Amino acid sequence: QVQLVESGGGLVQPGGSLRLSCAASGRIFSLYAMGWHRQAPGKLRELVATITVDDRTTYVDPVKGRFTISRDNAKNTIYLEMNNLKPEDTAVYYCKADMVVPGAPQQDYWGKGTLVTVSS
Repeated sequence: QVQLVESGGGLVQPGGSLRLSCAASGRIFSLYAMGWHRQAPGKLRELVATITVDDRTTYVDPVKGRFTISRDNAKNTIYLEMNNLKPEDTAVYYCKADMVVPGAPQQDYWGKGTLVTVSS
């Protein structure tokens, strides 16, 4: 079975940093664009950042200059380096991957999420 597993979440103080990881495993034919989304308490899930196979990236305005998305294609893994964290960054962060797996067409797959809490 194909899995996306996030890790690296936790509790940090405002101004602190965290690095999230998302590793794809299982029988994967092709792995394309990947990204991070987040869902804060009482809010809808929103896009944070995306990255293509050739390292083209996009960011939403609230995280520009503070977050950096990257990928290691050999490990089927993406990362999110988060710096100067703010309380409004508190959310469950979800990994998304555009993949082709045996017996299914190209589509998006989601991880179960990792919680980031920014608080004093």
